[in-house]
Amino acid sequence: MEYYKFLRQYVGTKPLILPGSVVIIGNGKGEVLLQKRPEGRWGLPGGLMELGESFEEVAEREVREEIGLEIRNLQLLQVFSGKEFYTKTPNGDEFYSVTAVFYTEEYEGTLQFQPSETLEVRFFPMDHLPENMVGSHGRFVGVLKCLK
Repeated sequence: MEYYKFLRQYVGTKPLILPGSVVIIGNGKGEVLLQKRPEGRWGLPGGLMELGESFEEVAEREVREEIGLEIRNLQLLQVFSGKEFYTKTPNGDEFYSVTAVFYTEEYEGTLQFQPSETLEVRFFPMDHLPENMVGSHGRFVGVLKCLK
């Protein structure tokens, strides 16, 4: 059972602090890899931390699970947290996310994904990201644009 689901058994919908990681995968052409999620929004591959994992391990595991790639040489860009990262889901669950944002251009493997998590994967120019993105993910890519 995923750790946050275990916690929900005890706290119900009350706010949790949920650490996780996302990865900006670049291709050296000013483009970033995004995944289209089942609800129709585009976002970065990533997810929540499990017990005993480091932020780097979360990033590697989630990319492998969500899109089938092995990533290397992660660079930590920034950690995002605070009241602006509060979410209340449609079922009433509340949480504050603490998200480590990594960047890499080093990956191998073949794109593979399960429709339950990912509908499509493709590279987008950093200056022309899709409008229907997960809210904070556009901000995360903006940090990379400022560094380039």
